[in-house]
Amino acid sequence: MNKFIKSLGIVPSPLVFLTDVLCICCAALLAMFVRVEFDLQNSSVFEPKHYLIIPAIILAVRIFYFLVFRTPKIIVRYTSTKDVAKIFLACVVGSITLLIFNQISKIATQTYIIPHSIIVMEFFITMVSMVFYRLTFKMLYLETVNPAKLKKNIVIVGAGEAGIITKHTLDRDAQSKYNVLAFFDSDPNKIGKMVEDVNIIDYQQLDNYLKKNPVSFLIIAIQNLPAVKKSEIADIALQYNVKVLVVPPVVKWINGELSFKQIKKVRIEDLLERGQIVLDNNLIIKDLSNKTILITGAAGSIGSEIVRQVMKYNYKRLILIDEAETPVFYLRNECYQANGLKNIDIEIVNILDLVKMEEIMAREKPDVIYHAAAYKHVPMMEENVGAAIKNNVQGTRQLADLAVKYGVKKFVMVSTDKAVNPTNVMGASKRIAEIYVQSLNFQQDTTKFITTRFGNVLGTNGSVIPIFKKQIENGGPITVTHPDITRFFMTIPEACQLVINAGAMGNGGEIFIFDMGQPVKIYDLAVKMIKLSGLTLGKDIQIKFTGLRPGEKLYEELLANKENTIETKNSKIMIAKVRTYNYDEVVHEIDALIALKDEDPFAIVKKMKDIVPEYISKNSAFEVLN
Repeated sequence: MNKFIKSLGIVPSPLVFLTDVLCICCAALLAMFVRVEFDLQNSSVFEPKHYLIIPAIILAVRIFYFLVFRTPKIIVRYTSTKDVAKIFLACVVGSITLLIFNQISKIATQTYIIPHSIIVMEFFITMVSMVFYRLTFKMLYLETVNPAKLKKNIVIVGAGEAGIITKHTLDRDAQSKYNVLAFFDSDPNKIGKMVEDVNIIDYQQLDNYLKKNPVSFLIIAIQNLPAVKKSEIADIALQYNVKVLVVPPVVKWINGELSFKQIKKVRIEDLLERGQIVLDNNLIIKDLSNKTILITGAAGSIGSEIVRQVMKYNYKRLILIDEAETPVFYLRNECYQANGLKNIDIEIVNILDLVKMEEIMAREKPDVIYHAAAYKHVPMMEENVGAAIKNNVQGTRQLADLAVKYGVKKFVMVSTDKAVNPTNVMGASKRIAEIYVQSLNFQQDTTKFITTRFGNVLGTNGSVIPIFKKQIENGGPITVTHPDITRFFMTIPEACQLVINAGAMGNGGEIFIFDMGQPVKIYDLAVKMIKLSGLTLGKDIQIKFTGLRPGEKLYEELLANKENTIETKNSKIMIAKVRTYNYDEVVHEIDALIALKDEDPFAIVKKMKDIVPEYISKNSAFEVLN
């Protein structure tokens, strides 16, 4: 029997049609038999010919509407509630038609063609039999293809609409290997009730339930669930080796319907995201509308997201600058798909190319500059001190001077938390760049210079999460520099939204710092990523401690406390209280530093420490200069 059902596959439409016809004929005859109380000799109700005429009339009407509603085209093994509704509607319309014919017959001949009782009974028998055989075949097929004993147990967090749709999706998909055991929800109105024979249990019981029951997967089916809550659920599940899946936002459902393949493993990024940022859109619109905007480092992780954010506003013209050809190629494609490169100019140029940069500034005369171009990798800059000075210090200074020369209204510099009490060349070079643009701000009245400072950004080139993912794919080991090292994290869109908002609210001279939330222990991050991948630490994959890299420190700082910051209208953005510098003194010191850019690295670093006294090298060859 099982082999036969499995071999049928998709039942041909003609066979479905013939089965429906058989159901109608049987329903009509059964209704007539019931009407005469199974006494076929009772001629007071029907004459013998009626046993052919009445089923024929009913069959003709039913076939017409089944063809209109295309019920024979329904794939039996995928019969859904929508399909049942379609069959019901076809049967209702057919029965109404029969009743109308009856009334016409009564008016014309004073007799009914078909007794009303038969029409009613036939409707119910036809409806039940058609739905019954479809659902029976569907259950037999699913049990044959995917036996219950082979299914893996699953629980769904969220008994709302998304949770119920998720269950329907799992039930509908023949390849689904899941058996839904329970829903979990915190709504007291739902707890203790059932959905399609599945219990809804108090969310507080999740830990205890997973401890006592063999569950393979947990699906989070709550839309817009805060990352903190997702992380809490994931932590509970992972301690019992339960894999965590997540239902995507409704806007990502294909044609408004959830498919089984869209239910994905939860990503570590999903657990580190924070609440939605509230932006001052009116202020941003006023700041960017009808403006010519130049973005450096436009093809990088941060720069390209700033481009995406800015393109949402009514800019006049976008000038995008980067020196990396392949990333620029991808950026160009993305901009072309977004708006056909309308009012967008993309240039491959190094910001150190003073002649080319001046030519662009003179031609375009931008109103706003977002300066995201920078060398940012700590170990690389420890080994290439001159490059850090050229790009991060000299490049920023040249661009800032050009901004003043060509009347730029606002210059927003993207900095880093590593500029706070720097312990490495990269952080110190960015701090020196901050000092220059801040001192220049108070030296002239043309351009407002604003600095934005934040920590690690999820998914940027070279950030820890892509590295860990690659190491997990390769079977490990995962390399962590130190068991106690911590970092702040935020998503790329979040960081760039705050950059744009801070730039819009800035009056010049501020160093804005962002609320980065709580620091994350990198070792814990690695362990969680291993578990989310379905692997076991120590068995499937190892974690290896490699020691702090040159210039690296255990804990990043943001000066994000009340003693060192000033609050703004946006709770996510604060202004750092930092020392101000005399412009002439800064120019003198930076001139001397740039003059050393091609000299001995120790001479360069010594000069950097003179400019930034709080720069104390750690785990570096330059510690001798502290």
